[in-house]
Amino acid sequence: MGPPIDVSIALVALAPFLAAVMAPIVQRFVGSAAGWILAVIPASIFLFLASFIEPVTHGEVVRASLSWVPIQQLSLSFLIDGLSLMFAMTISGIGTLIIIYAGAYLAGHEHQGRFLGFMMAFMGAMLGLVLADNMLALFTFWELTSVSSFMLIGFDHYRQAARRAATQALVITNFGGLALLFGAVLMHQLSGSWDMSAIRVGDLQLDAHPLYGLVLALFLIAAFTKSAQFPLHFWLPNAMEAPTPVSAFLHSATMVQAGVYLLARMSPVLGGTDMWTVLLMSFGGVTLLWGAFAALKQTDLKQMLAQTTIASLGLLVMLIGYGNEAAIAAMVVYFIAHAFYKAGFFMLAGVIDHEAGTREITALGGLARAMPVSFVAAVLAGIAMVGLPLTVAYLAKEEMYLALQYGGWNLVATVTMVLGNALLGAVGIAVAVKPFLGPKVETPKHAHEGPLGLIAGPAILGIAGVAVALPTDWFGHDVMVPAASAILGEQIESHLTLALNFTSPLLWLSIATWLLALGAFLVLSRARSALRRIDDTVGYSFDAAFDVFMFGLIRGAGALTRFLHHGRLEIYLVVVFTGMALALLVPLFSMNGLEALMPPEALGDWRAVISWPDLTSYEWVVVSIAVIGLVALVVAQNRLVAILSLGVQGVAVAMLFLLFGAPDLSFTQFMVEILSVVILTLVMTRLRLDERDHRPFEDALRDGTIALLCGFGVAATLMTIIAGNFDSSLADFFLETSVPIAHGHNIVNVILVDYRGFDTLGEIAVVMTAGLAILALIRGRRSVAGTTITPPRDPANSEGVKG
Repeated sequence: MGPPIDVSIALVALAPFLAAVMAPIVQRFVGSAAGWILAVIPASIFLFLASFIEPVTHGEVVRASLSWVPIQQLSLSFLIDGLSLMFAMTISGIGTLIIIYAGAYLAGHEHQGRFLGFMMAFMGAMLGLVLADNMLALFTFWELTSVSSFMLIGFDHYRQAARRAATQALVITNFGGLALLFGAVLMHQLSGSWDMSAIRVGDLQLDAHPLYGLVLALFLIAAFTKSAQFPLHFWLPNAMEAPTPVSAFLHSATMVQAGVYLLARMSPVLGGTDMWTVLLMSFGGVTLLWGAFAALKQTDLKQMLAQTTIASLGLLVMLIGYGNEAAIAAMVVYFIAHAFYKAGFFMLAGVIDHEAGTREITALGGLARAMPVSFVAAVLAGIAMVGLPLTVAYLAKEEMYLALQYGGWNLVATVTMVLGNALLGAVGIAVAVKPFLGPKVETPKHAHEGPLGLIAGPAILGIAGVAVALPTDWFGHDVMVPAASAILGEQIESHLTLALNFTSPLLWLSIATWLLALGAFLVLSRARSALRRIDDTVGYSFDAAFDVFMFGLIRGAGALTRFLHHGRLEIYLVVVFTGMALALLVPLFSMNGLEALMPPEALGDWRAVISWPDLTSYEWVVVSIAVIGLVALVVAQNRLVAILSLGVQGVAVAMLFLLFGAPDLSFTQFMVEILSVVILTLVMTRLRLDERDHRPFEDALRDGTIALLCGFGVAATLMTIIAGNFDSSLADFFLETSVPIAHGHNIVNVILVDYRGFDTLGEIAVVMTAGLAILALIRGRRSVAGTTITPPRDPANSEGVKG
């Protein structure tokens, strides 16, 4: 029996988009309370998803499928298993608190409703991404996260820094989106399915396929751009130009976690190889240390937290690459721990900035008495970031070190993980302690505790970081095991524990991590100065390299545009018709082309294809009229005679249609020729052009040669096609369906109006547009002589006196 189907889970991804549309209307009626009202949507989603915990814990997978593109057998399919449920509940749960926070943070802002709408769309895109089973649906939501984050990062669009950061994030993540699309299409070609669940349980042995490296590279590029892995990490700190609610959501549970989710989801298909392990361990480890050291250099609270997000993402990627059971369990637990303390810390940074007027850690101190609730929330987030016992982060750290033990204590991986965790802990201590303890520092604003909407989120998340860890058996069995099992593709058992085993090397590694974190915190100022001196010495950054790349791209595009679009119509026509001649003649003179176009008996004997026609007398008359028109066109002494001669050829073609039983087509041709001659003649009488086209002999020779080649190519191609076997399948289809489906006996009309309806509509639109352009050109012509030009009025000159 297949998995249960619940179409209602599709609403989880679609409901936030509906709320996004309603957000400005809600804000207009209720004002600053809009955040509390809109938060009902993600809260309801969270509670709805919670109802799936029990069946997912028992190994069930719940699906929903909506018809999307039936002719291509595409369905908008969604899936809830342990992994998608963990991500979706984290997104909706933290999203509830951040929507409330955003309503309070932007209270009184003229565009608060629009901002809340963008936030809800951002949430909907991320929920759709983690619940999607179809790879094309996943790509669609993947790109929606990029678009919605672009609007959020650039929300303060009047600031150049915000616009630049939004553009940078969009360019880099969209580059990864293209890689994801190519990877999904290639995966579909190899597996025959668009659904990731079907690919995971199928018989595709991708690791043995010659294209494995290419598929892996495409998915890694997609994941690394989204999750800010080195060297594509630099867009994430710049995204701090967004309002703080965006930073809190983006860094904890949404966009940057999309790459981690993709790697985890595709691990059963792409993982388990040396290439997978080496690449993820290498890039993840470098990203971990790079972000951790970069965080030490910062003094802005949001920048410190942003750099630690880069480090944490590197740690998650490193754990996925390590791949053993403990590493995947650590990845799951650390994802939840990081979401709790990072969202709380970012919201606290916003509270401090909102109520004290600055985020500079060197300009803060002694806020604990003025902001006691924020201080307690900061301490709870800090001990989680350090990974002290009784927190979810402690369980994650223990699982990380257990993974190292299972892996044989790889020296590089052990040093990287311990050092990275220690540096993250040092930053956590600094953010939790520096602003609140020590001597009171005068701040730009009189510091005081924030309103309920601002402090509720950090307080709840700080408590959750401890409260979720205390029922360790429940947390391990109902949360960690289903998610880790979904990643590994096999059922595992939970061994999470808060007990301290002083004989275990894992605890001693944790103690070493805590001591290193404390030591790094004590020398934080000196470390910051040393790291900044190194930066000044190097004088290079990936962010600056991006600017150079974009500058070169824009300059190159401008040069290419000037080269291709120089404004000389004559050159355009020469290029177009030369390309046409090549496209016609190269296949004809190529053996492969001849085999494709000509019947075998005609190969090498052009007389079988191009022979003297057997025409009747009246057909010869029509051909003679066409030849007379051609000769008249070539020898015409002025443009007006050439236009009339061209009309003679058109009339000859219309007569051929009439003789061969296509009166409607003949009538159309007659109308086109009459209109063409009339319109061109009218234009010629209104434009100031020379009577003759004075061209050098070499230009005339060039154009004549190209014209002859094009004419010969068209004639030879048509004759070659006619000489081949006629495939009547399309004609038979029209004959069989014209009356029962389109209710028309005139098959030509049915084809134009029904089968090619949009094509015909497009042709009509083109003709109409051309007619309007010609009409505007004719009516717009005005006499220059005697025209009076009135200078614009000077706004500073109220009298309107000419200067």
